[in-house]
Amino acid sequence: MYSATSAPPPPPPPLPPPPSCSQGHLSNLILPTAEGGSICLLCLSNLLSNPNSPTVHVSYALSQLFQALSQPLFLRSFLTFHSHFLISPLVSVLSSFDDKPIAKQTIDLIVNICEASNNHSEHNNEDVYKEFVARVSDRLSSGSLAWSRRQLYMLHCLGVLLDNQENIPYACIKDKDSLVLNLVTGLQLASEEIQGEIMFVLYKISLLQYTYMDDHCVDVLFPRCPKLLHLSLEALVKTQSDDVRLNCVAFLTVLARRGFFQSACANYLGCRDALEADNFMQTMESTMDGSPLEVLFAEAVKGPLLSSDSQVQIATLDLILVYLSCNGGSGKEVQVLVEENLADYIFEILRLSGCKDSVINSSILILDLLSTAEQAFRQRLAIGFTTLVSVLSYVAEIPFHPVQCQSLKLISNCVSNCPGIISTSQFEEISTILAGMFKKHVNGEIGMLQETFTLSCSTFVVLMKCSFSLGNTSLSASIRDALNSAFSTCLTMHPEHILHSLYLLKEAYAYAIEDNLTIPINTGLRYFILEICKQQILPWFMTTINEMEEEDIVLGVIETFHSILLQDLDTEARNFTDILVSSSWFSVLFGCLGLFSTEKMKWRVYLMFSSIVDVLLGSDYGQPIRDAAPHLPSDPTDLLFLLGQKTSHNVELVCCQSAVLLILYISALYNDRIADDRLVLASLEQYILLNSDEFFGATASVTLELLVNLYGLYRGFAKMSYQIPYSPEAERILFQLLAENDWDSLSTRIHLTSLKWLFQQEKLCKLLSKQILKLCINNSAGNYIVPYGKTSQNVDLQVIAELISFGDNFGAMILVCLLGELVEDANQEHDIISVVNAITKIIEIAPAASDQLCMYGIGGVLQNINYGSNFHFPEVISSTTLLVFSILRSVHSESISNDEAWVGITIKSMDYMISMVAADGWTEEGLRILIILSLILYHSTNQAMIQASKIILLSAPLVSIINNSVSEACSKGPALLDHDEGTKPGQILVIVLSLIFFSFRSAQAVLPGMVDFQNLLHEGCEVQPLSYVSIRGHDLCKLMHFGSPPVKRIASFCLLQIFTGISDHRSRNQVHLKFRAGYLSSMRAVLEGLIFYGDIRVSRNCSLCLSTLMTWKEVEIESIASAKNNWFRLIIEELVMSLATPSMPSNSFMIQHKPAVNIAISLLKLDQIPPWMTTVFDDSSIVSIIQNMSPNNMSTELVLLFRELLNSGYLKSEHIADLNRVFQACRRHLYTNEFQDTGAEGHKEKACVNLDDLGKARAFLTSLISQSFPYVDLWRSPSWKKQLLEEIELFSKRLMEDEEG
Repeated sequence: MYSATSAPPPPPPPLPPPPSCSQGHLSNLILPTAEGGSICLLCLSNLLSNPNSPTVHVSYALSQLFQALSQPLFLRSFLTFHSHFLISPLVSVLSSFDDKPIAKQTIDLIVNICEASNNHSEHNNEDVYKEFVARVSDRLSSGSLAWSRRQLYMLHCLGVLLDNQENIPYACIKDKDSLVLNLVTGLQLASEEIQGEIMFVLYKISLLQYTYMDDHCVDVLFPRCPKLLHLSLEALVKTQSDDVRLNCVAFLTVLARRGFFQSACANYLGCRDALEADNFMQTMESTMDGSPLEVLFAEAVKGPLLSSDSQVQIATLDLILVYLSCNGGSGKEVQVLVEENLADYIFEILRLSGCKDSVINSSILILDLLSTAEQAFRQRLAIGFTTLVSVLSYVAEIPFHPVQCQSLKLISNCVSNCPGIISTSQFEEISTILAGMFKKHVNGEIGMLQETFTLSCSTFVVLMKCSFSLGNTSLSASIRDALNSAFSTCLTMHPEHILHSLYLLKEAYAYAIEDNLTIPINTGLRYFILEICKQQILPWFMTTINEMEEEDIVLGVIETFHSILLQDLDTEARNFTDILVSSSWFSVLFGCLGLFSTEKMKWRVYLMFSSIVDVLLGSDYGQPIRDAAPHLPSDPTDLLFLLGQKTSHNVELVCCQSAVLLILYISALYNDRIADDRLVLASLEQYILLNSDEFFGATASVTLELLVNLYGLYRGFAKMSYQIPYSPEAERILFQLLAENDWDSLSTRIHLTSLKWLFQQEKLCKLLSKQILKLCINNSAGNYIVPYGKTSQNVDLQVIAELISFGDNFGAMILVCLLGELVEDANQEHDIISVVNAITKIIEIAPAASDQLCMYGIGGVLQNINYGSNFHFPEVISSTTLLVFSILRSVHSESISNDEAWVGITIKSMDYMISMVAADGWTEEGLRILIILSLILYHSTNQAMIQASKIILLSAPLVSIINNSVSEACSKGPALLDHDEGTKPGQILVIVLSLIFFSFRSAQAVLPGMVDFQNLLHEGCEVQPLSYVSIRGHDLCKLMHFGSPPVKRIASFCLLQIFTGISDHRSRNQVHLKFRAGYLSSMRAVLEGLIFYGDIRVSRNCSLCLSTLMTWKEVEIESIASAKNNWFRLIIEELVMSLATPSMPSNSFMIQHKPAVNIAISLLKLDQIPPWMTTVFDDSSIVSIIQNMSPNNMSTELVLLFRELLNSGYLKSEHIADLNRVFQACRRHLYTNEFQDTGAEGHKEKACVNLDDLGKARAFLTSLISQSFPYVDLWRSPSWKKQLLEEIELFSKRLMEDEEG
């Protein structure tokens, strides 16, 4: 045994050769074998070379030699000394013995010797291999074997030798021409076996020849080109062997690559005579149209295409592809192949391929080449369309698949040429596949070549143009996804895709428009495309325009936007145009002209300008720009130069100037300054000075309107800058032109700066008055105009309202004067109604306009209407009533002048109402006038309309009507609860009570010495008749007790106003109050019952009334707080329990408990505090209340309550210390946190209320009443903050006084 580290034993020494063989041959030809025997090479050579040698001996000798060659010592000796010795004998065996096993043994031995000779490290000798090739090829070239079986063995041996790709055997073949000739002759034999071997040898010869030969070598195959092709194709047609097919296809593929088919077709006529001997006529009989070779090729490849061997199929597909590609895919060849149904075979292979790339790639490429025969291929394509869809689904999933483009192209051709064969499911599947390709491209999952992207866009467009695509929601969804993906990549990562993305978007928008016409509800795609334009393309274009170097991209974006404007004129398109122009689009396009000064760019830019004008102003308004485009310069400064020229009846110059005015007008509307303001104003003035005599006729009217708007705009700019001079002469000429011509700037879009400047010109007031009248009439007819933008819009009442509210123009004066002139003129009722309604609308839009109208004397005009001949028209009365209400609702009292005019309005309105009520009872018109009277009384509290208010207060007929209405309501008793605001009696009562409330407020202001509120609380014999508009206290109590919630609310305000008036009178004059105790007790019972009412305003008013009663000591009302009065004790106990409960109540909770807090404060202020108060406000309750207090739930009433508890001695020192900490925290909170004004200050700008809606008008009156006692609405307002801080300071001062005492 040897260890693992022992050295291996040395190789045994070579055996010495025997001295000689039995035949006495020299020992140097005898090689020993490992078994102890030997082989005499000379004896072996003689045995193999003798054709009469027994085959069994030959076979045995060959096997022994093969075995010996596997022995290293024998092989080394053989290769070293005798490598060429057996070449000739072995070749002789193949030619001498018709024995297949011996032939196989011989060929294997030859291959073994060649490989050993080539691969042996010590004896690398390629000469052995070359000599074998030379001897075998010589035997075949000689033709001595005459295509016997031995010839077949020799041919097979040559094929095996030629299959060695490591050497260059082609040069070893000496007589190539004879060899090829014999092989061509052999092809004509019927034996498939021979044909297969010949094809393989020819394939190898052709392959080696075209691989290794140089320019000086002779092509031995080309002279026999036609015959070789025809014989090969015929063999391929006839054979059923896949091996023969494979060899034949491989040989034909090499020939096709070398252009043999193309040469054969070109030399067809010249080769005809040579082919006649080779059954040319038989070949011709099998043809239909076209040359025999083309038809023969089509027939030849059908069998291999149907083979079950995939290798044969793939090789055949490659042959067809090479045949079509190398021949240039001539129309005739393609036509023949298609007519021979070759496309059907390809589609069938694709269908059964199982998505193998090797099959798919060649098949799709072949179909792409066949598709050039459009008409013939169209029918075949329709048959295989389903297969193509499945192939597209497969290749779309693979990044950069080599046949993506061809698949898309075939799909696109089929959809375009044969739309009828596509089912809806296929249609939707294709669109989904395409959208998925775009999406995966964005996500980075697959790449996409430029050609693939282009074809994907084109295929989408083809799908959209199909007739049955309309209304297909799946297609619309796929288009949206594709567009979103396309622009997500092309605007950032792949700018090379931008042009095709724009093409897809443009076609998609055209499809969306047509789809919307078919199914109007399908607007989603169109809006989506516009959003892409607005949100993605436009911002990208605006930021990159100065860096772009490719004119095509700029033109593509402009053309895309232009096509959208041309196809759609609805609101969305106008909005898109609005966004475009608002983005300085005119300046950007002029910048494009500066970057790319080509005629194509200039034409596209000016066409875009003309379409923008058409969209914004109306169809054909942009025609002057289209007409003048060839003559217009690219620089805006040069445009101004054109504008400053005298036309002298030059038609082209007139057209150019009109175009310049349109461009300046539209760009200026959106504050897009394409030139310096000074230059523009100077050019406009020069234009006016030189061409003022041209402004006549219909066309001149439009030009004049543009000129006025532009001139007014730049004069407005000049006024704002104070640095731009202007020409008074040009202004004078323009004003003269306006007076002489028919113009209407208010009917066109106009910049607000220009409009404001026009209304600031006193000389134009008369002219503008006519336009305002026209505007009012249009508004009355319902011809409202939708506004466009913030800086420019069509003039409507919204614009006029804003203009008048500014107050720095003559707008209000023009309206007032216009209405006055119409009133003075007879038979103008309809115009009066139109103007009155327009003014009402203006005030509703901008309430501040009422101040301006009043300053210019609208009251006098309204008085003239009331006393004029037109007042008997019901529509005039109704419209005037609405206008008066709108003015009184919105105007500030200090702006009301001309009290005499309002006196006349008041008298006339009141007389009309009284006569109407007397005749028909309360109507809506009468209630509207009653609301107006309430507003007049409201303004009188601010020292306005004093005389008119006196007339209202002291009107005996009005007092009688009010008393009757109140009495009728009180008489209903409990049934009054059913009469809420939804019923007519309820509406009447609420408005009547509102009038009474304002009469109380007004009477104190305008009749201070006449009003005695104490009389309103008397009853029985002491009652005196009411001499002014008012109500008795007991009637108010009835209304509060039985009335509906709105009635309770207004009645409680009236009662509180009475109580407040009595207290004020008592405090000023020190009068002694005299009331019957029982009377006040019944009133007190009503008030106590409403302390916990759900409406905080009612409960708060009642608590304040009770608190006021407690201050009237002479009435001896303190008995209400006696120990026997359990109601007040219940109120206070409920309050304390709620305030002391942990997790202190929210803000709304604190508001709801304010009435109870008021009662508690009033009880604490009594000279004799009820003894039970000590029990309720005990130590534990006070501590709990203080613990629950925080800055977030603090209120002035709560601070006041603790101040009264302090005054009454209920607070201990520890209570006071805790309160100080809470109040200090509250101060910090108030000073560090700003609160929004949600209180009465928020009502300074009154909400828009229309008197047509009595419900809203009543609500407005109620809000005015609530503002008279602002407590609920002041919660968390700045005034509440101030009041709370003051109460806290008062509490602190009270503590300091106690400490000092």
